[in-house]
Amino acid sequence: MKKTIQQPHVIAAGIWIFVVAFLGGLLTEIGPWYYSLKQPDWKPPDWAFGLIWTTIFILSGVAWSKAWKCALSRIDRVLLASLFLLNGILNLFWSFLYFKLHRPDWALLEAFFLWLSVAAIMLVMRRYDRPATLLMAPYLVWVSLAILLNWETIRLNGLFVN
Repeated sequence: MKKTIQQPHVIAAGIWIFVVAFLGGLLTEIGPWYYSLKQPDWKPPDWAFGLIWTTIFILSGVAWSKAWKCALSRIDRVLLASLFLLNGILNLFWSFLYFKLHRPDWALLEAFFLWLSVAAIMLVMRRYDRPATLLMAPYLVWVSLAILLNWETIRLNGLFVN
């Protein structure tokens, strides 16, 4: 008889990584509008964003999987999964606002909620697995830098209206 190992946390984390990264890539249009924006001198090169996000998603997926295994109750696991789902939605919504609607101003407002979602994940994870929490730190740092970059883009380009 074949023994099946069930690891829903690994599957859920993998799906989260794939879906958010794939859809985020589809929403990110680097074209004439984006290239016409004045950017701060300290902005990372465009090629670095894919590498940074890939690293963040992998670390986040590992963190989710580790914390899930350490969470003691079903409620704790549902909370953790719900926070990651919310985070993915906020991540995609930022890309939609910025790249599809060409509204960095709206994206900046939304970015604060994205930052809060990462912070909430870290606070919940901290109860179960502190090393998993540390794996989320680059995500929080990157969103913080993205907020500053978003702000500078607005400052350099003025108001965005359609």
